[in-house]
Amino acid sequence: MEKFGKSQSYARLEDVRFLKGEGGYVDDIAPEGSYYGYFLRSQVAHGTITTLDAEEARALDGVHLVLTAEDLEAAGVSMAMYAATVKNIDGSKGATPARPPLAKGKVRFVGEAVAFIVADTIDTARDAAEMIELELDELDVHIDIAPGGPLVHDDVADNLAYDYGLGDRDATEAAIAEAAHVVTCNVEDTRVAAVSMEPRGAYAETLEGGRLHIALSGQGVWGPKDQISSALGIAPEDLRVTNPDVGGGFGMKGQMYPEYIVLCQAARALGHPVRWMADRTESLLSDNAGRAVRHTATLAFDENFRITAYKVDTVSDLGAYNSQFGQMMQSHLFARVLTGVYDIRTAWQNAKGVYTNTVQVDAYRGAGRPEAIYLLETMMDRAARILGVDAWDLRRKNFIPPEAFPYDTVSGETYDVGDFNRVLARVAEECDLGGYAKRAEESAKAGKLRGIGLAYYIESILGSPEEDATLEFTEDGRALLYVGTQSNGQGHETVYAKFLSDQTGIPVDKIEIVQGDSDRIARGGGTGGSRSVTVQNNVTLTTVETTVRNFTAFLAELEGVDESAVTFDDEVFRIEGSNLTPTMLDAAALAKSKGREDILRVTETAKLPARSFPNGAHVAEVEVDPETGQSALVRYTVTDDFGNLINPMLVEGQVHGGVVQGMGQLMMEHLVTDEDGQMLTASFMDYAMPIAELVPFFKFTTEPVPSTANVMGMKGCGEAGTVGSMGAIGNALTDALWQVGVREPQMPYTPMRVWQMIQDAK
Repeated sequence: MEKFGKSQSYARLEDVRFLKGEGGYVDDIAPEGSYYGYFLRSQVAHGTITTLDAEEARALDGVHLVLTAEDLEAAGVSMAMYAATVKNIDGSKGATPARPPLAKGKVRFVGEAVAFIVADTIDTARDAAEMIELELDELDVHIDIAPGGPLVHDDVADNLAYDYGLGDRDATEAAIAEAAHVVTCNVEDTRVAAVSMEPRGAYAETLEGGRLHIALSGQGVWGPKDQISSALGIAPEDLRVTNPDVGGGFGMKGQMYPEYIVLCQAARALGHPVRWMADRTESLLSDNAGRAVRHTATLAFDENFRITAYKVDTVSDLGAYNSQFGQMMQSHLFARVLTGVYDIRTAWQNAKGVYTNTVQVDAYRGAGRPEAIYLLETMMDRAARILGVDAWDLRRKNFIPPEAFPYDTVSGETYDVGDFNRVLARVAEECDLGGYAKRAEESAKAGKLRGIGLAYYIESILGSPEEDATLEFTEDGRALLYVGTQSNGQGHETVYAKFLSDQTGIPVDKIEIVQGDSDRIARGGGTGGSRSVTVQNNVTLTTVETTVRNFTAFLAELEGVDESAVTFDDEVFRIEGSNLTPTMLDAAALAKSKGREDILRVTETAKLPARSFPNGAHVAEVEVDPETGQSALVRYTVTDDFGNLINPMLVEGQVHGGVVQGMGQLMMEHLVTDEDGQMLTASFMDYAMPIAELVPFFKFTTEPVPSTANVMGMKGCGEAGTVGSMGAIGNALTDALWQVGVREPQMPYTPMRVWQMIQDAK
C-alpha cells in the first residue's frame, strides 16, 4: 500500500469553497445578461397534438424565441435521440421508437416538453408559456408494468421494448423440476426519484468563430458532446461541453436529456447566452426515474439446501421512451451480478421491458445491481424462512469458496477474488449478533416488533476500463492533473490530488485537478458505475511513471551520468555521486529553465485488465409499531471488502450516502402515478425523503481482499451502499412483520402500507 496510497483519511480539499458558498455550480456561473429559458410541458399523459400556436407568446414583450418541434426540424435538428438497445432472445434488436427533443405529433407522459420559451426574465417566459395555445385529443394511457394495453408507440406491438434472455432455460427448468426444495416469490422494486441536491440545469452560448458552448450539471462531457453535435448536425469540434461543480448525480445525470439539445439550438439561433434550471416539481416530472421493476423468481435446492437452480422473470418499466441506457438496466446490468456471491451453476434470466405513459427510467445509484441483489437476497431470506433453516447458515452453505477464485459466473463475469465467509464472520461480530435476542426482547416490552436483516452483496464495476490522464507542470510551480472522470460531490479533487502527491511528493496544495471540459481534455469516460477512482488512479500511475522516466533521463544527461544512476523514491530524485536531491517540482523548474518544455506535459492512456468486484455484508435492525405501522431503522452495521483503500473517510461517506438512499426507497420514497398518468408525488409535500434524524449512526468496517484487476488492489465503492442496504433493510422489515403473520411484504414500507399488511395478515 505504501507505493499506491497511504490509506489515510484526508480532509476534503473542495469543502472549503463549498462551505464558504464559493462553489461554481451551473446556475451560479451563467453569463451575465443571459436570457432565461422555460419549458412548456404536457399536463396529460397521452394525447395527439391538434393545436400548437405560439404566435401570441412570441409577440409578448421581452420574449426572444419560442421553439417547437416544427422549429427544431426546420433548423435541421434531429428528431430521434440516441439510446442503446439490447438484443432479444430471437437475436433481433430491442425497439427503437423515435424520441424527439420536443414533442412531435403526440405527447406521451406528463412533463414531456412541448415548447421552449426564451425571454429576458423567467417570469416573462412563464407568462409566455401560458399564452401558447395547446390543444390535445387525449388518448388511453398505459400505466401498468406489463406488456399489452393501449399503445404508447404505434410501431411497438404490445408496448414490448425488448425480450432478453441469459443462461440455460431448459437446464434451469429441469433442475427446478428435480429439486428437493423449491421456493418461488413475487418481488417488487418500486419507482423512485434520484432527487439530487442540485436539480438539472445548463446554460448555452455561442463562442468566437461560431462555436457553441454548453455548461451542464452532469456526469461527464464527452457523451453530451457527441450526442448534441450529432443532433444539431455540427462537427464535434464546433461544440465545447463543460461540467462545473455538480451537486449530486447518482446516475440520473449520466444520460442525455432533450433540454440540452433544445438549449443549444436556442443559443445558436439567438447568438446570445440562454440559461435553464429546473425547479423541484419539474425535476420530479422530467428527470429519469429509477428501479420500477417486478420479478417472479424461483430458487431450487437439493436435500442439503445447496442451490441447484435460479430462475428470474422480470418485467421492467422503461417509461414513454428509451432513455440513453434504459434498456440496459434490468437486462445486461442486472445480469452482471445475477447469481450474487453464490455458487450457482444453472440459471435463467428472462427480462422484458415495456413502455408506459410515464417519465423514462434509467440508471439510479447501482444501475441494475441493486435490483439484482435485492431480489436475490430477498429470495435467500424467504427461502430460509420457508425451509426452516438459519438465513446466515444458508448463505454460508452456498457461498463461492475462496479456493474457487477466479470464478466464472453463469452470466460471463469473472470474479477475481473473494472471501465471503471471512467478511460475514466479521460483520456478525461487529453487529453483536449474539446480543440480538436481548435487544428484541427489550423492543417487545415496549410494544414494538424488532427485526434483523442480512444482505450479502457483490457488484460489478461498470463503464469503460480505459481512461486518460495528463500531468502538466506550470510556470508558477504547480502541477495540473487532467482527468477524464467528473465529480458529482464524491470528493474526487481530494482523492486524486492526495494520490498524486503520494506518488510524486508534490505537495497537495500545489496540485490542481482539471475536469469536465471537452476543450481541455481530449476524451474520458465520465463518472458512473463506481469506476472513477480505480480507473483514474490506475492511469495516473502510468502518467507518473512516464514523467519519472522523462525527468530521470533529463537529470542524467544534465549531470553526465548513466540513467541507472538516477533514482526516484516517490518524493525526491537521487543521483549517485551528487548531493542533489531535487523534488519533482524542482526537476520541472530545472527542465523549464533548460528549454525542455517537451517533458513538462505528459498524457497517457491505461486500461484495466479486468473488472473489480466490491462485496460485503450489511446488517440492519428495525422496530415496527404494530398499532400504527410506523417503522424505524434503529441499528446498522456494514463490513465491506473494497480491497485496498485510498481514503477511508471518503469511502465511509460514500457508504453512508448509499445506505440512506436504499433506506429511503424501502421505507418512504415512491413515485406514484394514477390511472390517468398523473404523478401524485410531484413535490416534497408528497414525495417523502429521508432526513438525518431518521437514520442511526452506522458502524462501518472493512475486511479487504485486494483485487487482482489493478495494481493498487482497489475495488470501487460509490454505489455499494445502495446495493447492500436495500436487501438488508427489506429483510429486517420482513423479519419483524413475519412475527405477526405477514408472509410476502413489499416495499415501500410506509406506515399506512405496513399497517394494512398487518391487518390483512390478521
